[in-house]
This record gives sequence, structure tokens and C-alpha cells, in this order.
Amino acid sequence: MSAPTTERDLYERLNVDPSASPQDVRSAYRLLAARLHPDRNQSDAAHRAMVQINHAYAVLRDPATRAAYDKERAAPVSAGSARSPTTDRAGRMIIDFGRYQGWALEEVARQDPEYLEWLKRHSSGLRYRHEIDRVLAQLAKAPVMRSQVKERNFR
Repeated sequence: MSAPTTERDLYERLNVDPSASPQDVRSAYRLLAARLHPDRNQSDAAHRAMVQINHAYAVLRDPATRAAYDKERAAPVSAGSARSPTTDRAGRMIIDFGRYQGWALEEVARQDPEYLEWLKRHSSGLRYRHEIDRVLAQLAKAPVMRSQVKERNFR
């Protein structure tokens, strides 16, 4: 039930109170959707906001899904509730989700450093942020081989 882009509360996304009736949730969604719909607003920010309100409405419009979300939302968050990053035998952090699942951060940095730049800004990458900074700094200091220069010039 996690949000596709941020950790912001679903009720906040729709600008409704958690005790709002299903009709109020629907009305709030329709108002926002009318304002942010791609036919009316073609900006990237509007597109991202539309994705977020669609997700929020999908969760909050269904009574069972909403009840599960409310229960999850009300649960206390303990300091150790976030998963710790996995490490390999060499002590390198391993990504445990997405297209690079099972890869060490150093391997991803060599293959796709832009992905690591994105990951350190994304909520799913919070637990990797300091190590990503270290790995990217280390990559920036590494000497560039001729084969890498040729490859970069042809992209």
C-alpha cells in the first residue's frame, strides 16, 4: 500500500480529513482531478500530482483498503522498523529491490550512476543515501580508462 512517489499521507494528498465520508473523498478527488488532468494541465508537476491523487483515491475509495490503510497509518513506528540494507561478504551494500536487485552499489555505480543519483533522492533509497554518496565520490575519483572514454563519447 505504499505510495508510488512520496511518503506523504493519502488524506493530505486529497486535502480531506481522515474522518471524511466516502462522498467527501470522492468530491475532493474529482476537484483535484479536474484541475490536474493532463487535458487541462500538461506540466510535469501536474502529471506527478495526478499520479499521486489517483493512488490516494484508489486506496481511500474502497472501504476494505481504506480500513487497512487506516490501521497501518495508526500503527506506531518504531526506530528499528525500517529494513537495514543487506551486505555481501565483502561488506558492500546490496540493493534488495527493483531492476538492480542483488547488485552491489559499486556495480550499479559503474553500470548506471544516474540510477544511484535518482535512488539517493527517492524515499526507497533513504537507507542507502550515505553509502551512495561514498560510492559516487569514489567513482568520481577513479581514473577513466580509454575504453570508457570511447564508450562515453558515442552515447
